[in-house]
Amino acid sequence: MSDEFDESSGPELTADEEALLKEMPTLTDVGQARRTFMGQTIAGGMGLFALMLLEKERALAALCTEPGAVFAAAPAVENPVRVALKINGATRTLELDSRMVLLDALRERLELTGTKKGCDQGQCGACTVLVDGRRVLSCLTLAATVEGKEVTTVEGLAKEDELHPVQAAFIKYDGFQCGYCTPGQICSAVGVLAEARRGDVSHVTEDVNASTTRLTDDEIRERMSGNICRCGAYPGIVAAIREVHSGRESARTWRFVEGEELARVRKEWEADETV
Repeated sequence: MSDEFDESSGPELTADEEALLKEMPTLTDVGQARRTFMGQTIAGGMGLFALMLLEKERALAALCTEPGAVFAAAPAVENPVRVALKINGATRTLELDSRMVLLDALRERLELTGTKKGCDQGQCGACTVLVDGRRVLSCLTLAATVEGKEVTTVEGLAKEDELHPVQAAFIKYDGFQCGYCTPGQICSAVGVLAEARRGDVSHVTEDVNASTTRLTDDEIRERMSGNICRCGAYPGIVAAIREVHSGRESARTWRFVEGEELARVRKEWEADETV
């Protein structure tokens, strides 16, 4: 008898065992059936969920059309105080929570959404507004504390169709990209120009005895450092503030294309396309 082991050999199956083995599904068939079952279950569940939402919307719409429909009243203001705010030259009287910050009062109660909520922690500067000509972070300023003071937001800088010089300079020097931080940047820049006229010093001011401050690029960067631009439009912002402060056009490495030159370039481009 040979001692070698034959891997192909094995115990013989009975007729019943062979019949049972043939009736069992293969592993591949089991996998396909499971995937099909899971796919059909997910699709059916999503369809059922969509139908339930649609039915709820229909029921709510029908309820709203009923003449006797009664809805829950809006929650009452906690710790209410009556505050008269002078916003962009107009006086508005509000009853608001004594803990409400100026940013929320502007956006949620007065619908002045130009002022943006960024970090909501006083670190990004997107919510900067002017209070009596001085820049403040509206997300850290209680609305009740500015009663009787003049609040200026980005909506109040322009005079009808005439832009504020800082706004026009920001457009001229492309001082923004996504634009989210721009309202705070512009209000902060207006505040910086007022600081220079008053002679307010900064960390980099050389002559602290001067009655006015000359805004060098270092001064502008230092004073605007509390306003973060995640797009990185800082060179344009500095150039815009520099021009408004000095009255002289800042040097630019780019320029607007005139209409005639644009037409010539377009004609040359179209000619190249046809070659």
